[in-house]
Amino acid sequence: MERHYDILVIGSGIAGLFFALKVSEQNPDASIAIITKKGESDTSTNRAQGGIAAVLAGTDSVEAHVGDTVRVGGGLCNEEVVLQIVEDGPRVIDELVNFGVRFTRQDGDYSLGREGGHSHKRVVHAADFTGREIERALIVACRQAKNIDFYRDHLALDLMTYRNGDQEYCAGAFVFSERKGTFDAFYSPVTMLASGGLGQVYYHNTNPKIATGDGQAMAFRAGVSVGNLEFIQFHPTALYTPGRWPFLISEAVRGEGGRLKSVDGRYFMEDAHELKELAPRDVVARAIDRELKETGEEYVLLDVQHLGADFVKKRFPNIYKECLRRGFDMTQRSLPVVPAAHYACGGVLADISGQTILHGLFVAGEVAMTGMHGANRLASNSLLEAVVMARKSADKATEYLSDSGKLESDHIDTPLFSSLKYPREKVLIAHDRNELNRVMSDFVGIVRTEDRLKLALERIRQIKDGIEQYYLATPATYDVVELRNMATVAELIVRSALSRKESRGLHYLLDYPEAREEFKHDTIIKGHLAAGEDDG
Repeated sequence: MERHYDILVIGSGIAGLFFALKVSEQNPDASIAIITKKGESDTSTNRAQGGIAAVLAGTDSVEAHVGDTVRVGGGLCNEEVVLQIVEDGPRVIDELVNFGVRFTRQDGDYSLGREGGHSHKRVVHAADFTGREIERALIVACRQAKNIDFYRDHLALDLMTYRNGDQEYCAGAFVFSERKGTFDAFYSPVTMLASGGLGQVYYHNTNPKIATGDGQAMAFRAGVSVGNLEFIQFHPTALYTPGRWPFLISEAVRGEGGRLKSVDGRYFMEDAHELKELAPRDVVARAIDRELKETGEEYVLLDVQHLGADFVKKRFPNIYKECLRRGFDMTQRSLPVVPAAHYACGGVLADISGQTILHGLFVAGEVAMTGMHGANRLASNSLLEAVVMARKSADKATEYLSDSGKLESDHIDTPLFSSLKYPREKVLIAHDRNELNRVMSDFVGIVRTEDRLKLALERIRQIKDGIEQYYLATPATYDVVELRNMATVAELIVRSALSRKESRGLHYLLDYPEAREEFKHDTIIKGHLAAGEDDG
């Protein structure tokens, strides 16, 4: 079926929802579609516990926030981008409040928290379920808008493109509904790709099950370059519960005084960094990784008992409840924690307004790479970047939309490759998603070596080649589509890591343990490259 909209939004996290609301305000007569793989709230935004970093206290400053971001970013932040995003922080907080977000206040002012790497208290939060509160308010606002349609349980397969002169344009996306068994072509002159992260390529991760790198893979296949995908941030403290879905213990817990110790009671962060538990995430994650390897233990302990039961329950009601549900009373005992893949600092190349080289395609949120985070993300800067990018993208998309017309199917150069349209003999190939996860966690984790990266690349390419053949020959399912995207993204991560022969930020290579000046640049892989081709 063909569907025509003025604006297509892929993803229903903070970036996609905020973009839809802002562009709806500016274009009340425009038709807007939001497609989301599962439900509207099955997103990384919904899991974000900490908050949004913004300069709101009189003792804080834009210069300090920029300085913290750049310092943590390992020399790769685009400082102009950082400055613009930080400056817009207070404004977007006000806009979120206007859309109904209820941030925690104390004596009439925002209650500000402090997290690792920050020199001041500047994290605006809604108790310890900030993402869920933002998601709630924005979804309500979107449902009230008369020109926004939601398509739940719809998965984008690939972007549609066409050429006009010497320019390449995005024309929307092919979309699949497994529940309905249907393929739709969503035609739109403006497409916002806000599909989120890629954490599911790793075995231990904190991401929702839908975070399979779909947007990064689709954009790359459409010819858009990606950058800095070697910089995968591992959250230091995911609750260790083997066999159960992981639960993240917010950075804010350490920000309020939580302490890390070994199983035998040694506070090992004392010697790891001058900021101890408030060190940047990469430092804390490597310190835990080193502790686990040296002791042979499977977890370390996070202790908050000294903060007092009343404070813990009031400041972290959701974390307390979820830990209790898993059998841990954090006011009575230390929590077992391990690092887990959490956030990708790299992604689809775009400017601060979300514009990509593919005309009509905008990106925002974790799927994008603007230079904000550099080699390592400062805590609570991700939601800030997502909402600022979404607002700026709405402005640019409005300008672009005024110059665009309706798109017809005869414009499109991109065919829909699927067995439902091009029947082929069914090929039975065993594609082991678990093996891909294990390879990434074991060989492309917190500490890496060249030999292990090369082994990982070889195995991932075998999986990728196999799944591509299977995808073209077998009736589509979400599992097959996701594995196709995960294999593509995993290969891009490893290729990026192999090209950076140094240790910087989140990329720690034992063969080259120091940062090197000649690698003080972004890692760019051009879109649509065949496997084994030079990156350029």
